[in-house]
Amino acid sequence: MSQTPRLNNVIRALEHGQIPITTFAPPSIESAIALSTTAYDGVIFEAEHNPYDIKGLRDCLQYMLNRREILDRGTLAPAVTPIIRIPANGSEMNQWLAKQVLDIGAYGVVWPRVSTVEQAFNAVGACRYPRPRQAAAYEPAGQRGDSPVHAARYWGLTQQEYYEKADVWPLSPHGEILVIIMCEEVQAIDNLPRILKEVPGIGVVLIGEGDLSQNLGYPRQYDHPTVVDAMTAIRRICGEHGVPCGHPHVDANNAQKVLDDGYRFLAAAPARTFAGLEACRTITGRT
Repeated sequence: MSQTPRLNNVIRALEHGQIPITTFAPPSIESAIALSTTAYDGVIFEAEHNPYDIKGLRDCLQYMLNRREILDRGTLAPAVTPIIRIPANGSEMNQWLAKQVLDIGAYGVVWPRVSTVEQAFNAVGACRYPRPRQAAAYEPAGQRGDSPVHAARYWGLTQQEYYEKADVWPLSPHGEILVIIMCEEVQAIDNLPRILKEVPGIGVVLIGEGDLSQNLGYPRQYDHPTVVDAMTAIRRICGEHGVPCGHPHVDANNAQKVLDDGYRFLAAAPARTFAGLEACRTITGRT
């Protein structure tokens, strides 16, 4: 095993007992440039609710790289780790989407609406290369097709070095790929204990509180007791199985509560500030 430094900042934070701070972003070059020098641990490019464009996503990953930063930090890994949320729901079993985003160099995949053991197995297996049945940590069996050229180049590794690191964490301690499954419906909560017990390789469970609140009959009523109880149950189950639970909508108003509640993976809402607009409205008496 080559002793290259940890490449995935989100995994590094989790390994050190820290709480990773990420953000969702549209898959645009402008977003990539703006976020590439921030203090986020990772950025999740949103390809579920934006058009899926693999060339656009590849461009985003390239624009996360900064030559000066690479020189100063002494590593080819982006300072902010790029992860991609793919468009397919777990029930669609679309492994090819994971294959494509990993082949361009993504360090993780967010899988929407994973609600059964079978779907979770599919999510993890799609992010792993096949290996001999007698190999350690064989399950979930790898289903990813072999085409490492672009990903290895993006990671700054030889192809053999890439193979050594292109596995899911924490199933593989040296793995650099983070599998994040989203818990977004009642069925997912009911099955979550079995999922986390029977499917190794899940790095984070991210609550999809929008879809979950829809399924519970209280759309985006995040303070409704039924929604709060469901989210509490997800956190409890994750805690019982030692898997970090993530919150998808963290802002300045709820950050402290989110931390106090026990979330260990944060997706912060990027602030859209309009300082010039507000100043002009104040000056002109239009506040």
